[in-house]
Amino acid sequence: MSILRSLQTIIIFFLFYFIYSFVIYSQKSESIEANKVITSLAIEGRLVFQKYNCISCHQLYGLGGYLGPDLTNVISDKGSYYVSAVIKNGMLKMPNLNVQDNEIKSLVAYLSFTDSSGVFPVKEFDAKWYTIITPKK
Repeated sequence: MSILRSLQTIIIFFLFYFIYSFVIYSQKSESIEANKVITSLAIEGRLVFQKYNCISCHQLYGLGGYLGPDLTNVISDKGSYYVSAVIKNGMLKMPNLNVQDNEIKSLVAYLSFTDSSGVFPVKEFDAKWYTIITPKK
């Protein structure tokens, strides 16, 4: 009789586990990333970014060359007009690549999309097991 009782306990445990899993995974969660749609202008900007081989000097999310700055959040840091002016005229170590105005517009759209998709570098947190996690200053 104890084997039957053990089997019944195991079945009840798995039944509750599956119900719990179903409830948890069937709830729809809101995701900011899921709502973002890349525009056709930003896609063209990515192609321009590749055409002029910007990644050889610049980085996105810390990946790429190290001669120029990381461009992940350049739009929120400097603004789109500043970025357009630098692309058009060049700057110190960045040569004037004679980028066309329509290419500059699409490149700024791509950098704006990249800017809205994340932050680099990732903020560090003081994560001691016995404290509340707070951003480092």
